[in-house]
Amino acid sequence: MAEPKLNARSVILSTLLGTDPPEMPVSALVAVTDLFGLGEGTVRTSLSRMVARGEITSRGDGRYRLAGALLARQSRQSASRQAERLDWSGGWRQLVVTADGRDAASRAALRRAAAELRLAEQREGVWLRPDNLPADRAPAARAVVVAQGVWATLWPDRDSGELAAVLWDLDAWSRRADELRRETAGLLGRLEDGDTDALAPGFVVSAAVLRHFQADPLLPDELLGRSWPGRRLRIDYDRFDATYRRLLREWIARS
Repeated sequence: MAEPKLNARSVILSTLLGTDPPEMPVSALVAVTDLFGLGEGTVRTSLSRMVARGEITSRGDGRYRLAGALLARQSRQSASRQAERLDWSGGWRQLVVTADGRDAASRAALRRAAAELRLAEQREGVWLRPDNLPADRAPAARAVVVAQGVWATLWPDRDSGELAAVLWDLDAWSRRADELRRETAGLLGRLEDGDTDALAPGFVVSAAVLRHFQADPLLPDELLGRSWPGRRLRIDYDRFDATYRRLLREWIARS
């Protein structure tokens, strides 16, 4: 699957989103963007525009840090990677939208919040998911949906496995996860050997894996089957990411 072309802003954001704490000196950001043939002038212009938009802040000592909504995005990315789930009793959570006269912005906000809470839309205004995620997950998203609807816990008469298969395209997620496992495996050996030419494609694959984690419905194991690749992808990615970051640090130090 072709990945989107990265510009200076997207490289900077992806780099900071994957850094803990999300802060780096400009020299390091320039070194990373150099992997994609982006000149220092282009990078500095992009940094200035991102500061003006409130996406990052400048500490005045040449260091830049994520700001505003992007800090919440990093938190969501981390939570998706960790994939914390609870034991499942068989119940489902249902959100029914009750707010009247919602404008387009409110509807869009609810859809974003529902996606963050891994809800799937059964029909207009009705959202479902198995009740297997921590209640304190994504409090800001939960506040959005509570403001527009009401929660209920239910035990559907329909088989839960069949219901999950209707609500989520699990085959598509699984196929893409397998593709990403192959891509990370194909680059891992090169990274372990210190091949810096693998850093640019590795960056792109890493961003793709993190996006895919955020599309994981985080369903109970009982609804996924033994072939579900979510856990294997996370194990593979942990090894890939550690190796990638080690080589990237060496690249930055030499730049």
